[in-house]
Amino acid sequence: MPEQEVTDNTSLHRFELKQGNETAFILYSKTAHSIRLIHTEVPPALQGQGVASRLVKGTLELLRDSGLTIVPSCPFVADYLKRHREYLPMIDPDHRREFEI
Repeated sequence: MPEQEVTDNTSLHRFELKQGNETAFILYSKTAHSIRLIHTEVPPALQGQGVASRLVKGTLELLRDSGLTIVPSCPFVADYLKRHREYLPMIDPDHRREFEI
């Protein structure tokens, strides 16, 4: 299956990854300097296929050059960041301590 692209649905405040007729998403809230990743949701039909990890990676790649720091409120996003340390510099400094070893 071809790699799908994560998009920013600004009207719904979520990053989306569409696969077939289903859409996985990460809800967010934005300030001038940061973005809080609040909740990741994957439809049951897409679960167990790595969709959530692809969604988080695509979201982080979209945000990499945005100048915004990340506040990982979603437990899945936080776990992903702990396993993919290349994204740690993107975490808001006030929230980075829990990710540092």
